[in-house]
Amino acid sequence: MRSLLPNENMLEGVVERVVFRNRENGWTVLRLSVPGNAPIQTVVGAFQEITPGENVRFSGKWVQDAKHGRQFRADTCLPLVPQTLKGIEKFLGSGLIPGIGPVMAERMVKRFGLDALEVIEHSPERLTEVEGIGRKRARAISKAMIEKREVRDVMVFLESAGVSPAYAARIYKKYGKRAIRLVNENPYRLASEVSGIGFVSADRIARHLGFPLDSPHRAEAGLLYTLEDASKEGHTFAPLEELLVRGERLLDIAVDKLEDALERLLLMGHVRMEGKNAGAHVYLPSLYAAETGAAQHLKRILDAPVKPLRLNPAEAAARAEALSAIQLAPNQRAAFDGLSSARVMVLTGGPGTGKTTLLKGLVACLVDQNLTVAMAAPTGRAARRMSESAGRDAVTLHRLLEYTPRTGVFERNEHNPLTHDVVVVDEVSMVDIELFAALLSAVKSRARLILVGDPDQLPSVGPGAVLGDLLGLDKRLGQALSIVRLTEIFRQAQRSMIVTGAHAVLHGQEPPTGEKGSASDLFWIEREEPEDCLSAIKEMVQKRIPTAFGFDPVVDVQVLTPMHKGLLGTNNLNAELKQLLNPRPQVVGTAQHRYSIGDKVMQVRNNYELEVYNGDIGRVVSADDEGEWVAIAFDDRVVRYPVSDLEQTTLAYACSIHKSQGSEYPVVVMPVHTQHFIMLQRNLLYTGITRGKKLVVLVGTRRALRIAIKNDSMAYRCSSLTDRVLHS
Repeated sequence: MRSLLPNENMLEGVVERVVFRNRENGWTVLRLSVPGNAPIQTVVGAFQEITPGENVRFSGKWVQDAKHGRQFRADTCLPLVPQTLKGIEKFLGSGLIPGIGPVMAERMVKRFGLDALEVIEHSPERLTEVEGIGRKRARAISKAMIEKREVRDVMVFLESAGVSPAYAARIYKKYGKRAIRLVNENPYRLASEVSGIGFVSADRIARHLGFPLDSPHRAEAGLLYTLEDASKEGHTFAPLEELLVRGERLLDIAVDKLEDALERLLLMGHVRMEGKNAGAHVYLPSLYAAETGAAQHLKRILDAPVKPLRLNPAEAAARAEALSAIQLAPNQRAAFDGLSSARVMVLTGGPGTGKTTLLKGLVACLVDQNLTVAMAAPTGRAARRMSESAGRDAVTLHRLLEYTPRTGVFERNEHNPLTHDVVVVDEVSMVDIELFAALLSAVKSRARLILVGDPDQLPSVGPGAVLGDLLGLDKRLGQALSIVRLTEIFRQAQRSMIVTGAHAVLHGQEPPTGEKGSASDLFWIEREEPEDCLSAIKEMVQKRIPTAFGFDPVVDVQVLTPMHKGLLGTNNLNAELKQLLNPRPQVVGTAQHRYSIGDKVMQVRNNYELEVYNGDIGRVVSADDEGEWVAIAFDDRVVRYPVSDLEQTTLAYACSIHKSQGSEYPVVVMPVHTQHFIMLQRNLLYTGITRGKKLVVLVGTRRALRIAIKNDSMAYRCSSLTDRVLHS
């Protein structure tokens, strides 16, 4: 099919109809009438709001969509003044300008012809020549027209400066008609003030506008970006010397100019610094507040007098044994000795060491003392697991602390604390410093705090080393802090190769695995080439596991992998497994997030309004005929998503090991291959194995397995929480 224009990458015409528009990201589907006798064309892309009747020039490329056929996918669009009477009439009658409908638009074009737009903007008093328009209405129409032009001017300027249409819409939403002036003055402000635009994008815009490489604005923004990058690596601060070295490497700016930029940032309050000379610690203000606040509130709780429990430790331990019908190990029984005097108890241990059994007994003991107990975990799935294992209701930390999405704050805090006598938090390894600070601020001084976690799992995604810092306080704060480390594997757990294999990995040993046809729950499939690993994973998920063990390949089996990219990353595995397990045509969603009915999907960030949380897994069950919403079933409830919220989801036939934290699955299948060399770490392998409840299958090479087991160097995280607690 020949292009309608000589240039295959350009398309120009009059907008006939806007079929769909996502107001959040600007993604638009429209019908375009092109010159001549050519058929109406479909144009898709992310750009500013477009009105029927507008004359628009698009640049992009032709694509063949599997469902909708030939489309022009636009990268940029340039609105042009309508050139024909029909175009002007349709533009004015589209409803864009309040006070003008189709009838009034026809009258205006009949009176002023091709000059109608010029009259509205520059000679509004003449509009009274049209029947039905008085002076007040004429002024309102002219004002609306001028505002429309201002929007267009801003969007055209931003796109000419290298800003994508989706980001241009965000910038205009933030600054309005001031956008041109503010961006011209300092494009680097976009990195900190506009969601989704980071330093790299702002730097590219600045280059378009001719800003020099050694611009003071660039130096300041680059240092902030370097600090933010450090926080994404888990650090709460950056040592000054390292910050300057990394900044120099990133920006190619002399250190003395970076030091000047840092001084300006300090004066403006954009960073905080403690200490002197090269050893000083430089913080983002939010992380400084979180770390200092967490230390102060933890010390407040530890120092507060609490009413001693009327408790006989031996009798309490016996009650816990009767409750679970097992005999406690010595270190489990010892936990009851410290329960009365401890303000804070930290309970750690790996799989099969009895954390759940002990916690259940401790909580029962506290309830017997007529104490009120709150139970919480960082994620929805972890909270549900906690409820099932403890036999008591548990909620997410955000719900416990009454997080308000509209304001972005926790309603429970030091001024409005929780009323519970005891607060129990599971999966503390997942808790970052900011959430920990929010939790501690809401715990009343005379309450007890029990924190449960596995220090050998992956650390929190957010900054901080909370669980490790707490364990660093062992025996340094007296009886106020009790740390219970469970190390003995119970006899019934020893029968599981998942448990013994996970502990073998922790001790630097290869996990014992079952042979084909054995009754093991941990298997190793040797495959050298990535393509062979992929084939084995697909066969395991679709045929061998369902046939041999009776598990549902979609509901019960979860593929976990270290990375997103590559043949064995989540992106490709999801594409392959979807085609294998649910090959229906993609029928619902948006261009970026299109699903089939029956697809397995995961929520990738917390949505407190819909009450679905990061890591929740569901199935697509239905969608409306107009394409406005998609229904996803999570466990026992169905959530109706506006299509704009689907960007918070992704296919979940495979997910990253990081995303699996706090979750358990009946079956885990995991590639272990040198294709993921950079991510082959002992704690990552350990975390993946311990996600499986009934069956774990590892697929890959012995070399990759040994590399992962040998690499036990957990990435160090800069944190001062331990020192702050000890010296506050």
